[in-house]
Amino acid sequence: MKPMCKYVYEALARASSFLIENGREEPVARMLLQHVLNKTRVQLLMDMREEISAEQFDQYWSLIEQHKDGKPVQYIIGFEEFYGRTFSVNEHVLIPRPETEELIVETTSRMKRLFSNNDLTLADIGTGSGAIAITMKAEVPTLKVTATDLSTQALEVAQANAAELGADITFKHGDLTAPISSEKWDIVLSNPPYIAHDEAPTLSDTVLNYEPHSALFADEQGLQLYKRLAEELPALMNRPALIGLEIGYSQGPAVQSFFQKSFPSAQVYIVKDINGKERMIFCEIRV
Repeated sequence: MKPMCKYVYEALARASSFLIENGREEPVARMLLQHVLNKTRVQLLMDMREEISAEQFDQYWSLIEQHKDGKPVQYIIGFEEFYGRTFSVNEHVLIPRPETEELIVETTSRMKRLFSNNDLTLADIGTGSGAIAITMKAEVPTLKVTATDLSTQALEVAQANAAELGADITFKHGDLTAPISSEKWDIVLSNPPYIAHDEAPTLSDTVLNYEPHSALFADEQGLQLYKRLAEELPALMNRPALIGLEIGYSQGPAVQSFFQKSFPSAQVYIVKDINGKERMIFCEIRV
């Protein structure tokens, strides 16, 4: 039964307890209340003893119920923060993860060592919300960035984010390297689907039941797209060049071997994330 609440602090307390009782994360209660009341976190703290209208509370509790049933808070409020910027998200794109921010940090650091200038071409394959492509363009404005995706609906989200964030990016529709095969590239980045189908039962219901499966799962124990990228990219890369990929925590050695075979003279690194898990592959091509 839905509780009745008169004050903001009371609504927050009831919602927090309700989410905890149902195995959900307590901070979501605050995030959803901020969303309904259109307040910053500081404003919400200052206004805790204000009254909340019945209409506002009804709306709030409806969102709380949605999250209790598994819908990610980012899809409910329609956005997620990534690298200090706000990206719109919906059920057609994966929710950007904090780990992917490390791909940006590593890429920009390696660019400085590998290239003599920043007037470079970059392709983001499987862009989803556009988080990687847009962030790279924002952080290194001299880059010429192209972003691709197999999903036209994902591209619509990415294009809207690029427009909102003022990022001049070329968007192309198609499968993996096909949309970029007519050009040569200095940098290629990708966070492709890499979860094996038999791992589905290990995923949380918020991921499995709501995020797009086409962006989550891949054949051949999650390695299929890495194999294809390793086979297709040699013909598309300039010299020098940089390839950066996000991977599943157990896929490092396999993906490293794919790229070392395709680029015998390159240095191929497995890079750990902040939690010590093998989460990225970088292929530095000099000759």
